[in-house]
Amino acid sequence: MRGKNLAQLAVPVGVVGVVLLLVVPLPAALLDVLIVVNITMSLVVLLTSMYVKRPLDFSVFPSMLLVLTLFRLGLNVASTRLVLRDGYAGQVIDAFGHFVVGGSLVIGLVIFLILVVIQFAVITNGAGRVAEVGARFTLDAMPGKQMAIDADLNSGLIDEDTARKRRADVAAEADFYGAMDGGSKFVKGDAIAGIIITVINLLGGFAIGMMQMGMSAGESLERFSLLTIGDGLVTQIPALLMSVSTGLIVTRATAEADMGTAASQQLTQSRTAMQIAGAAAIALALIPGLPKIPFVLVGALLLFGAWRVGVTEKAEAATVAAAAQTAVTGPTGQADTPEALIEQMRVHALEILLAPDLVDMVGSGTDQDLLARVRGLRRKIAMELGIVVPPVRTRDSVDLPRSTYVVRIAGVEVGRGEAPGGRLLALGDNLDGLGGTPVVEPVFGLPGKWIPAELRHGAEMVGATVVDRVSVLITHLGAIIDANAARLLSREDVRVLTEGVKQVNPSVVDELIPNLLTLGEVQRVLQGLLAEQVAVRDLGRIYEGLTLRAKVSTDPEGLVEAARASLGPALAAPHATDGVLRVLTLDPVLEQSLLESVRPGDGGSQLLLDPARADRILTTLRTLAAQGEASGREAVLVCAPALRPALRRTVVLAVPRLPVLSYSEATGAGLQIETVGVVSDAHAIAA
Repeated sequence: MRGKNLAQLAVPVGVVGVVLLLVVPLPAALLDVLIVVNITMSLVVLLTSMYVKRPLDFSVFPSMLLVLTLFRLGLNVASTRLVLRDGYAGQVIDAFGHFVVGGSLVIGLVIFLILVVIQFAVITNGAGRVAEVGARFTLDAMPGKQMAIDADLNSGLIDEDTARKRRADVAAEADFYGAMDGGSKFVKGDAIAGIIITVINLLGGFAIGMMQMGMSAGESLERFSLLTIGDGLVTQIPALLMSVSTGLIVTRATAEADMGTAASQQLTQSRTAMQIAGAAAIALALIPGLPKIPFVLVGALLLFGAWRVGVTEKAEAATVAAAAQTAVTGPTGQADTPEALIEQMRVHALEILLAPDLVDMVGSGTDQDLLARVRGLRRKIAMELGIVVPPVRTRDSVDLPRSTYVVRIAGVEVGRGEAPGGRLLALGDNLDGLGGTPVVEPVFGLPGKWIPAELRHGAEMVGATVVDRVSVLITHLGAIIDANAARLLSREDVRVLTEGVKQVNPSVVDELIPNLLTLGEVQRVLQGLLAEQVAVRDLGRIYEGLTLRAKVSTDPEGLVEAARASLGPALAAPHATDGVLRVLTLDPVLEQSLLESVRPGDGGSQLLLDPARADRILTTLRTLAAQGEASGREAVLVCAPALRPALRRTVVLAVPRLPVLSYSEATGAGLQIETVGVVSDAHAIAA
């Protein structure tokens, strides 16, 4: 705790000390210590900027840049006071003035001017420009990054805590680059101040030496010029280190490794480039007049490095090939063993086939990794529907056209779409001015265009929603799973889910299975619920309802209705908006007529209707549902409980997305009911 308090006090005390430097004279010995601290701190900052993996890991850098700049200017004032007053400013400045530049005024001035030019004209200007552009691009990219985070959260790839952290990182990144844009001005101003202070010291010292100390012009010039040059070098070297640190921070473009590791990996990634450079260096040694040994030595080192890179690449290729062979033939190396053939014959519950040019979607980055997004989708569906989606097998297929993917369930194709490489899907109404390939979005049927990735900003400017190709595939896959959840729920899945219920509510499971219902009958009920997009997360309550119903009858339709009744408000709540449930109702005459036409069947109760009359009713429902979707007022159809199962089987043929609830299910949730339409035998009446 004490160390923490000291760390909290270090910077405030240091800033106050810098202010005191400007007004309180310092002894030469203390000035030496502070100059050494200045140089060392600048070196620590430089090395830290090299070893951080991303700029945000050194987010305190802009503030530290200001503090160290102020500290350096304070030392300039303190050393100027000593030089002009005593003609001596400590051993460090004296050593830089005599030993470092050899006691020569000309050499000292040349070195000082070179350092100033390097810092001011090269590094500082470049770093300032990069910081300005980085700040502008970071701010422009903020909306897109926020949308990407929201998309990942909605798809289930990340949880709320991760999304909150990533949003904070985006905001911190924008603040950091904005601060660096201003911080680079500190470095530029520091360079200008160093030049002015050096000129003042040179002229002031020359005048004081002649007028106050009685020196001749030559003595005064020699003494004070060397001290001034020493003082300038002492301050310019740390300033140069800070300028380089600023440039390194704002030009970092990788977060995978520190600068040294990244540079080593990337400079040695091309064996051919190293071979050509080595051969060129050796060839230069053949030119008459050039030294042979340095060129031959450097060329030999490059050729040796290229040879080592080749050996490493061959070893990595052999490892990858061995792993691929093991995956195909198995550990025994027998590709035609019964076990291997059975595995190849097995029909997977859910699989994605990719055209060869879409294989890069697998493992292409944190946000674009198809496998990671699939795992997130499985978590999302488990939380929403209450079922565990089987593992999704992903493989390539040379039989597919370019940019095409196919989704299969139990080996049967249930969905197909396109996801061309290097393109984004723009959805909206104002896409005529954008270049790209027109397409219809596979889930909602929205018009869109596959546009080049570089047109993303332009598409967002015209109000289009831009979606990456992995998100398109994942959204399509999610819609397919929702629509086929009943097919994906296997008996083994039901057993696993039941075991989970038994851990927290053993009595209801023991009473129901197998005394009243078999596992297969329970599976059929859950499939019936999932077919109507009813979540089965609350299995304990569902099993309680089935227990009561199974003591009377094991009719599948009656069991499904009993399970729905046990869920109660959970059926209507997902379809309500702001506590309001918008409903479509049946004309009483029509409803009574439909009740009289209900007939039992092998697959449940059915409506025995004249085809023309059925088509007329379904057309009316389709029209009302379409009007509700267009106005953003989606509704549910409500009817008598005895009519609901049969009516649902008929309605799903024409309006598959229209939920059908009984009166008790719609009113049991305590929601406000708003009637938006009435269906009669001849026409629709809009409310």
